[in-house]
Amino acid sequence: MSERIKTKPWDAADYLRTPRDMAGYLEAALEDGDPGVIAAAIGDIARAKGMTRVAEEAGLGRESLYKALSRDGNPELATVLRVLKALGIQLHARHVAEPEASHRTREQRRSRSR
Repeated sequence: MSERIKTKPWDAADYLRTPRDMAGYLEAALEDGDPGVIAAAIGDIARAKGMTRVAEEAGLGRESLYKALSRDGNPELATVLRVLKALGIQLHARHVAEPEASHRTREQRRSRSR
């Protein structure tokens, strides 16, 4: 007779223990570029820190926060920024190489259209 192996669904929030883990996880989601992946990653981080506490610190309802930060959620930018502030995470911008066709500067495009 074989023994049954009990499994449970994998949950990223169980493995996000340090601020460095959380920042790296969000960085990977941002590199993916899919808005659903990014929202879900922020949601995973919020669950790892405690969704109720994060919702309170962000001034948002817990249930609406769960919904907004799901894979199918579509949170407003203001919501994302409030949650990131509550999580102690800052976003940073950096320049990435542009596709060849868009290398012209705004000034070059304006001068060609005159």
